[in-house]
Amino acid sequence: MATEDLPSDFDIVILGTGLAESVVAAACSRVGQRVLHLDRRSYYAANWASFTFNGLLTWIQEQNEEPKPEEVRDWSGLTEEGEELIHLSQADSASITNLQVFSYASEEEEEEEAANTTEEEKAADEEVVKESSETESADSKEEEEEKEGAGEEEEQANQAEGEEPEADQPHPSSPGQSEPSREKISYAQLVKEGRRFNIDLVSKLMFSRGSLVDLLIKSNVSRYAEFKNVTRILTYRHGNIEQVPCSRADVFASRQLSVVEKRKLMRFLTSCVEETEEQTAYHGRPYLEFLRDQQLGDNLQHFLLHSIAMVAEDTPTEEGLASTRHFLRSLGRYGNTPFLFPVYGLGEIPQCFCRMSAVFGGIYCLRHSVHCLIVDRDANRCKAVIDSRGQRISCSHVVMETSYLDRSKVATPPRFLSRAVLITDSSVLPSESNQQISMVTVPPEGGSPAVKMVELSSSSMTCIPGTYLVHLTCRSVGSAHQDLSPLVTRMFRTTESQEEDRRPSVLWSLYFNMADGMASQVEGQPLPSNVHICHGPDSALGHEDAVQQAASIFQRILPEEEFCPPAPNPEDIVYDGDNSSTGEDRGDMGQDDGQNPEQNQNQENPDPEQNQNQENRNQNQENPDPEQNQNQENRNQNQENPDQEQNQNQGNPELQRVGPEESPSSS
Repeated sequence: MATEDLPSDFDIVILGTGLAESVVAAACSRVGQRVLHLDRRSYYAANWASFTFNGLLTWIQEQNEEPKPEEVRDWSGLTEEGEELIHLSQADSASITNLQVFSYASEEEEEEEAANTTEEEKAADEEVVKESSETESADSKEEEEEKEGAGEEEEQANQAEGEEPEADQPHPSSPGQSEPSREKISYAQLVKEGRRFNIDLVSKLMFSRGSLVDLLIKSNVSRYAEFKNVTRILTYRHGNIEQVPCSRADVFASRQLSVVEKRKLMRFLTSCVEETEEQTAYHGRPYLEFLRDQQLGDNLQHFLLHSIAMVAEDTPTEEGLASTRHFLRSLGRYGNTPFLFPVYGLGEIPQCFCRMSAVFGGIYCLRHSVHCLIVDRDANRCKAVIDSRGQRISCSHVVMETSYLDRSKVATPPRFLSRAVLITDSSVLPSESNQQISMVTVPPEGGSPAVKMVELSSSSMTCIPGTYLVHLTCRSVGSAHQDLSPLVTRMFRTTESQEEDRRPSVLWSLYFNMADGMASQVEGQPLPSNVHICHGPDSALGHEDAVQQAASIFQRILPEEEFCPPAPNPEDIVYDGDNSSTGEDRGDMGQDDGQNPEQNQNQENPDPEQNQNQENRNQNQENPDPEQNQNQENRNQNQENPDQEQNQNQGNPELQRVGPEESPSSS
């Protein structure tokens, strides 16, 4: 944003660019509200953000810094009679705690570079030493090249043999061919290629028939992002990783289940679609008890409880069945699993809604905050805000995340989530494809909480080829390291071990605790009636809570307006003097012809309000606001990975955007 003052009057001021706040901003801008969207951070999406590896290292450093004492300034000169001030917090030091970083990657490259630098410095002082060292260096290089050449030939031979079917590879006499050789990746390489990583602070997946996917399709925001199918669902059981059969094809192809178990599972899944009197009789009783009474064995109970419903054993039956139905409804829409994952990470989703808001006139400023609210004492309503530059900005409503509230108004102690982020060198369950995206469920054991794990390959554009990005999440009992490191030690290698240990090796890991958004409760003095609070990410796997928050806030602000109506496609706009739409014979970019009738009808008959909004948008583009242009420049500079831009996304034919009833291809 330019250094000039902002406009002094808005309909809605929004603080924080998390998912819920961004959806509210898009919904309000779409129906013509004047929106000012601010964030004190230098990046979008708050605790929903995605970082490059280098950006994450910077974020860790910032989190470990001691918070500066907040300067309390006297803003009473900007108030009028009958008004009072509510000061807001200027630091977000409570939502992230207990950061611990561990690096297990080799430091060899850095040591070699340091040794080479030392030799060159010594050689510059003594000519004789220089000549001798060059001779020795040349000899040693020749020997190394000979060894490398021999090694490359051997590796090529192994690779040629490795192209045969996996069933023919393992031989007791040839241990080197038992599994493909792993490329050794150093820490220096992680840093060098750090911009190719996109590491999420929060780990979630999108249900194919969940509220977020429905909202993306309805609002046409899906055009701003691309998605990949989660290709398999796994579970950790008895020290082994097993694939969970969840679709009809998976059930009948499974070798883990007997014929009788397959029939029982299909019969049970079919009966779960609609509620029956038998199910009603179990309301209030544990879901595990209901499964046992259905004559389901231990295998099926484990899969249904921990991998399909993803609930605890003591969860009431009605909740367990609701979770099971939600899982089943999402199956088959885009693939064999119910889940999608956004290419380049979850941080893309809030930014997509911010883009939509900006298209319809929303003004964005990063590194810009609000110091206090100006409240009318008699009406108990916020009349204006005072920003970090001391400007009074009038508004009708304020939306903000909980971290902007003074800690005295937030319930303490908050509940936390334990998070771990791992960069590994192979998959937890190797397969013919090295581009799997996996959801892994780990049931509770020995007093430890259940853990949800998401393993991402390079096909998701979140890590470099040859590595996997692993996210682990559970409810906090202790610190994140205390909660999750025992599981990491069982499933992964963190030190050099024997060759027959085929577990993936951890190259780098991060542990931290994050505040659970569902546990945040505002208490103390009531806030003004037109101030609306958004909570951060919760412990659920999906995004239902954030979308529900946004929809609820929007309805309180604009009860007569539609929530996130479809944005018109540019090719569907009819300009003055044109007899037909410019995009009459063209489909939506990134989508096939298989669009649902409702969307086709919306495209063929765009309502006048949408046309008018689009014409206003075109006028804004022809006469751009210099402040908005500067904000866009800042936004581009703040994006850690310019490769995430939409034009590059469009260039990958293997990736498709979410579209009605069509399946994005999964590598």
